Amino acid sequence: MDDHTDAHDDAHSGDEHGHDVEGLDRVTSPMQDFSMSQVGIGFAVMVVGVLVAFVVPFLAV
Repeated sequence: MDDHTDAHDDAHSGDEHGHDVEGLDRVTSPMQDFSMSQVGIGFAVMVVGVLVAFVVPFLAV
């Protein structure tokens, strides 16, 4: 092996991504439960987004 490979292996020994995976408590969204209040908030955010994306430019014309 050359010196570059040895230095690279030493710098990246252990976890390759540079973060602790064992203590990770995060779960991806499709796996999480959600409440109806969260659904309502998401719907309100969607309505505001639709207004900003479509209605405001249509009124500006």
